[in-house]
Amino acid sequence: MQKAIVTGGAGFIGSNLVDRLIDMGVEVHVIDDLSTGKEENINPKAEFHKEDISTMEPMQNHWKLKNTDVIFHLAALARVQPSIEQPLPYHDANVTGTLKMLELAKFLKVPKFVFSSSSSVYGDAKVPTGENHKLNPMSPYALHKLIGEQYCKLYSFLHDIDTVSLRYFNVYGNRMSLDGAYRLAIPIFATQIKDGKPCTINNDGNQRRDMTYVEDVINANIITATADKKFNGDVFNVGNGNNVSVNDLVDMMGGEKSYGNKVIEPFETLADNAKARLDLDWEPTGDIKKWLEEYMKSIL
Repeated sequence: MQKAIVTGGAGFIGSNLVDRLIDMGVEVHVIDDLSTGKEENINPKAEFHKEDISTMEPMQNHWKLKNTDVIFHLAALARVQPSIEQPLPYHDANVTGTLKMLELAKFLKVPKFVFSSSSSVYGDAKVPTGENHKLNPMSPYALHKLIGEQYCKLYSFLHDIDTVSLRYFNVYGNRMSLDGAYRLAIPIFATQIKDGKPCTINNDGNQRRDMTYVEDVINANIITATADKKFNGDVFNVGNGNNVSVNDLVDMMGGEKSYGNKVIEPFETLADNAKARLDLDWEPTGDIKKWLEEYMKSIL
């Protein structure tokens, strides 16, 4: 792998991936509209293209992107509840944007396409959840990710682009945003604790989440991008393989709890990651409790 495109490379996961690729000596082109990402997150050695993937034209003005070996497609409007409240802009970003990137791959003859999907495609699933579990999206965001997976598989069949979809469970790690409308639970709680406020917990807080370290997600991306085998639209869970309750998460962070918000969400996520372990030789390394101790020291 000598040249890569990373969509969403100014975001939390994408910018960590860009850093790893730069360290590997890869020429990296970041495509991001900065709607949720931050330009300061982008590695200065990467070339930045400020564009909205849902409106960009794949066939125009992209000569710099020729001879790309892989597209890592991470750009998306994330989070479940906002997608329920604003389904149209989420559809544009997550469905149309993915299709545009597949068209870009077709136009540039990019041989490999790694799609960042989500465990939300399973809905309220039996745990641990394997890749063959029935899919039951419970939000527009989850449905958009499933459509993205299906488009990837279709483009492998129609256009001989080797696609693979990685179903991330709840990702945490360095560079999670402390501000903005699309913050994850940990930085929301961290900000509330820093401000001396109780942590606002949805539902009763007993819901459990498989917390997956961002560097493990990056490893899965790199492994699939550099593998000799063809995936042809295959899917892999990328999850730590154990989980904690939201109440436990707040306890680890040293916060007080406040309840009240009622939202539609799966009660429990827990990855069966045997397929990734066996087929990709991938191993999770994250320790959420240890990481949170260091994270809270840096915040407070």
